[in-house]
Formats: sequence, C-alpha cells, structure tokens
Amino acid sequence: MQKENKMGVMPIPKLVITMSLPIMVSMLVQSLYNIVDSIFVARIDEAALTATSIAYSAQMLQIAVAVGTGVGVNALVSRQLGAKEYDKANATATLGLFLSILSSLIFVVWGIFGTEVFIRCFSIDENIISYGISYLKICQLFSIGIFLGTLTQRLLQATGRTLSSMFAQMAGAVVNIVLDPILIFGYCGAPELGIAGAAIATVIGQWMAAIIGLVLNHVQNMEIHFVWKEFHFQKGDLIAIYKVGAPTILTQAFGSLMVAGMNLILGVYSDTAVAFFGVYFKLQNFLFMPVNGLGQGSLPIVGFNTGAKKWKRVEDTCKMALGLAAGIACVGVVVFESMPGVLLSLFQAGDEMLQIGVPALRIIAPTFVLAAGTMVMGYLISGMGNGMVNMVGTAMRQLIILLPCVWVMSRFWGIGVVWYAVWISEVVAVLYASLKLRQYLKNNRKDIV
Repeated sequence: MQKENKMGVMPIPKLVITMSLPIMVSMLVQSLYNIVDSIFVARIDEAALTATSIAYSAQMLQIAVAVGTGVGVNALVSRQLGAKEYDKANATATLGLFLSILSSLIFVVWGIFGTEVFIRCFSIDENIISYGISYLKICQLFSIGIFLGTLTQRLLQATGRTLSSMFAQMAGAVVNIVLDPILIFGYCGAPELGIAGAAIATVIGQWMAAIIGLVLNHVQNMEIHFVWKEFHFQKGDLIAIYKVGAPTILTQAFGSLMVAGMNLILGVYSDTAVAFFGVYFKLQNFLFMPVNGLGQGSLPIVGFNTGAKKWKRVEDTCKMALGLAAGIACVGVVVFESMPGVLLSLFQAGDEMLQIGVPALRIIAPTFVLAAGTMVMGYLISGMGNGMVNMVGTAMRQLIILLPCVWVMSRFWGIGVVWYAVWISEVVAVLYASLKLRQYLKNNRKDIV
C-alpha cells in the first residue's frame, strides 16, 4: 500500500509554502555563489574574469539542457504519481537518468574537440583564450555532475521533498564557495591552480550535489525507484518528457541571447550603458530567484493534482502562487524605486552609470509584477503538461518583442526612452499567459472532484 502523498491532501497554502520555500532559499544561495565566484576569479586578473564570462554562455547551455530534462521528468512523474501509476513513474525516473547521462556525454565531446574553437569565436587575446580553454574544458569534461544533480533534485521535488532538494543544491554551492579561494590561490597547503582551480571547485561542487541527491533519493524517496532489469524504453514517455522539457531548454537559453542583443544595441551609445545593463540583469536575476523557486515548487503540486483530477486544488494552487509572486515582486519594486543609486553603488557605479541607471531602474521596476506573473503562470501550465506557454511567454518578454522595440526606440528617441520597451514586452507577455491559464482552468473545471 502506498502512503497518500501530501500533494493530494495537505492544505494548499501550507503546501505551496513548504514546497517552494526550500527551492527559493537554494536558488538564492546558488545566485550568491555566482557572485562570489566572479569576485574570486576577478582577483586573478581582468582577463580571467573575461574568460569565465565567455565560458559562462556554454555553461548556461549545460544548465538549460539539465534543467529542461529535469523539469520534463518532474512534470511527468508527478502526474503519474497523482494517477497512482507507480510503475510508470519508476520507468520515467530511470529514463530521465539515461537522458541525463547521454546529454552530459554530448558536452564531454564538445569539451574534447570544440573548446578552443568556441573560445576563439569571442576573443583574439591569447591570454583570455588560454584562460578560457583551461576553465571551460574542465567544466565540460566533468559536466555529468550538473546533469545528475539537477535530475535527482527534480525527482525529490516531484514527490514533495523540496527540503532534501534544497539541501543537495546548497551543499554543492557551499562546497564550491569554500574550495574557490583554496584551489585558486593555494590556501591551506593546496597547490595554486589559478583559473583551473575555479573550474575544479565548480565541478567538485556539482558532483557533491549529485552524490547527495542520489543518496537522498535512495534513502528517502520511497515513491520512486530506478528500475534496471524491468526497464523498457517507451517512446511516449520520451515525447512527454520533452513536450515540457524542450520548451524549458529553449526558455533557459533566451536570457543569454537577450543580453547579447541588448549589448549590441546599447554598445552604440557607450560601454557604460552595456555595463549598466549587466548590473541590472544581475540585480533582476537575484530578485526573480524566489519567484522562480515559487514556480518550481508549485509545478509538481499542479502536476500531481492534474493527474488525480483534483481541479479545485489546481485552481487554489494557481491563486496562491500568483498572489505570493505578486507580493515578492512588489517588494522588489519598492527597493528599486526607493534606492536605485544605492543598488548601483554596490557595483562601484560612476557618475555616468548613475545618470543612465537611476532613471532606468525606476522606469523598469514596476514591470517586475507583470514579469513575476508571466513566469509563475508558465510553470503552472507546465505542471498541467504544456511547456509551450512558458517558452512563448519568456520569448515575448526577452526576445520577440523586447529587442525590436529597444532597437526602434534607441534609433528614434535615444537611450533614455529604450527602457519603456520593457513595459511593452511585459504587458503583452502577461496578457498571453493569463489567457492561456484561464483557458486551461476553464476547460478542466467540469472535472472538479
């Protein structure tokens, strides 16, 4: 007899908070790690920082594929558990494991044969190229850690064990942060490895998260087991995983494309404008980490109750998640509106950056509420089995509408006006996501139990 999963019986407000809070905390820690990692690498020299920035676009692709596969497995497993199809859930988890290993091997091949070609596409400085090859090759050759870690965390989330998922992710991040200065600068008797030390610290942290995730799944996750002898490949499961996962992969990649496009447009005005947008993007990402965590925590709740045909619980989850997301975004609006100069000063902003950035942050800040709504609605609909809405909404926000509007506004009205393009893209995206969510809930309301 299988014990009733809490996602089908726990009161929705408590369930959403208990599922989401650990993910929100772990994502904030992960975001902090990225900042700290850059600080240590910058202490080597500026060329090293530039090299890791170039390599990061390749690492973002790793993350995109790993997260997309994990989200697809999460959504399918949670629906199968809700429908009490336990054997199918085990087969899906095992398929997810094979897909993660296979995906990592693609990046291993890239690391062996394509690292130098990739780095040379972005720089002609031999010092930067040398740093970049050294750093990226290590991250690619041992990339299986990030794939296994991401999958095992999503499996824990699929059964409601978000605290365990948080512990695995945080442990990896903490190990990375601790090892960075030790391996880069040779502290505590370790050899001074420079930028290679930063890469080694990164992959050790990823492998640590993966090992802890595998152990926690084996010890705690009684609903899901990897099946080996009885496993049979099911084409339908592969399609179902990537029906949600493929759009998520693309969605994760949109951010890097948007930053590249914005840098090309803003670079016409000044390097300071480009620098400001980089600062803004980091600040915005930090704010949206808890919103993303809220969406990821709500996804398996929606998936489980969709599988169980408990549509009232699905609707209540949507209302709760959207309300919390709006609250988080409102806090961000208040902070950005009241102290934009202070925020920019954290990055040693000069007079020119303050002149560009202070009004820009105040123009953009109110759109955080719209963006939070679009993001969370995308996750909710993904939990119902459709990842396309999340992909299209993000594409509207970051590419399809934003970049053309920024380009036109910059050409006709100058840099002071381009920030209103964010308003246009966010309004269109949130209207699209709202209509899609309303359509899903309306179609399913007749099946409420």
